[in-house]
Amino acid sequence: MINPNIFLMVIPFLVAVVFHEVSHGYVAYKLGDNTAKFAGRLTLNPVAHIDIFGTIVLPAILIIAHSPILFGWAKPVPVNFFNLKKPKRDSAIVAAAGPTTNILLAVLFAIIYRISLFLPASFIQQPLMITCLYGVQLNLIFAFFNLIPILPLDGGRILAAFLPPKWAYNFSKLEPYGIYIVIALLFLGIFDFIFTFFVLPLSSILLS
Repeated sequence: MINPNIFLMVIPFLVAVVFHEVSHGYVAYKLGDNTAKFAGRLTLNPVAHIDIFGTIVLPAILIIAHSPILFGWAKPVPVNFFNLKKPKRDSAIVAAAGPTTNILLAVLFAIIYRISLFLPASFIQQPLMITCLYGVQLNLIFAFFNLIPILPLDGGRILAAFLPPKWAYNFSKLEPYGIYIVIALLFLGIFDFIFTFFVLPLSSILLS
């Protein structure tokens, strides 16, 4: 039987992935690149950001498989780094926007969770608290997973911006293989590592 609480993850899941992508596009737009704006991706409408596998199929599989957590992704927002005012510096800022937004969302969900503790006991209070709990954890997972220093993840783009030009060029040549490295890390338990050493301690701080 599917745990009904997993459906309370849907809203924080969509919030996490949509705000993550929009923040990339919005910061890129402010730094000189109109690509995301012209593509209609500077919107909070989830439909504009749906990736068939990452936003629908994978989460559905995880729900059916009784997974304790939802995971997936939205369609990446297009960014032309050559349009940025200072491409090397600004690419790092654009990349950092996603994880930073997720951390801020985790704080926001934690604030709502704390407020909900003072609400009168009702059929709304418990689902709201569970949704906010998932909101904190999911956003922290998205933030720290994307900060792994491997291209095409945000952490890889941030690292590339700080490397000397020759090193950055050699590092960029690994990008076509990045997804395979990420998959290997998933099988090696990177989620368990992130959850144990980052998500759980920070969740405890935010929610306690």
